[in-house]
Amino acid sequence: MRFLFLMIVLFSYMYAKDTQKVTIGLGPYIQSQPYYGVDDIVVPSPVIFFDNGIFYVRWSRAGLYFLGEKGDKISWGFSLTAQPRPFGYKPSDSSTLTGMEERKSTFEGGLAFSASYEKEKYIEIMLLTDLFERHDAWLLKTEIGDTYKFGKASFYPSLIIMYQSQQFLDYYYGVKTSEATPTRKAYSASSGFEVGIQTYISYPLTDNFSLLTNLRYDRISSSAYDSPIVKDNYIYSGLFSVIYTFEY
Repeated sequence: MRFLFLMIVLFSYMYAKDTQKVTIGLGPYIQSQPYYGVDDIVVPSPVIFFDNGIFYVRWSRAGLYFLGEKGDKISWGFSLTAQPRPFGYKPSDSSTLTGMEERKSTFEGGLAFSASYEKEKYIEIMLLTDLFERHDAWLLKTEIGDTYKFGKASFYPSLIIMYQSQQFLDYYYGVKTSEATPTRKAYSASSGFEVGIQTYISYPLTDNFSLLTNLRYDRISSSAYDSPIVKDNYIYSGLFSVIYTFEY
């Protein structure tokens, strides 16, 4: 996998025509869990932003374009993409989950379409499935965003709507008959929509160094919230990082 990544980067470098901007950084990523008694996820997260019209990385998601056009005002592209999903639990995480089977984090990948106008307004639609066959389901995600500047700070707010299939929600929120107890009834989730809002905020410290923050709030579907192992109907997450931007 590491060799393949290096080959893609080398290929992208050889065939890119213009000077490329690269942003790298590192910071803590925090994500709440909606389950009873389960602690928040807190992990160090690399931050990479790069797009040369062939290969791209956007934070922790990577992709390879196979069709598109880059213009002065309007750019669009179809790509193959993959991203991690840090989610799930172990039975030992909470007394409410004792006797449950582990629900694991995974990687999701699939097809993405993105379009931008004047490099500020954008829309992205992704059809994703489980690459590790854990939830073995599919998702449809749409994100619409814009760019605003206030003094030196830049804001990148967006609206996210995600359709989650029955199989996905049942994996992370369902309770199998074999897992049911007198205080935890069997439950099978149905398909539903998760809606989120988020923003990136960047503030320059020097010509190359900046502070980057990501704040996100998701409202989980009613089917997920009805599960007997779920306490909250929301998930919040955030990233705090120092980033370095350079050109090559």
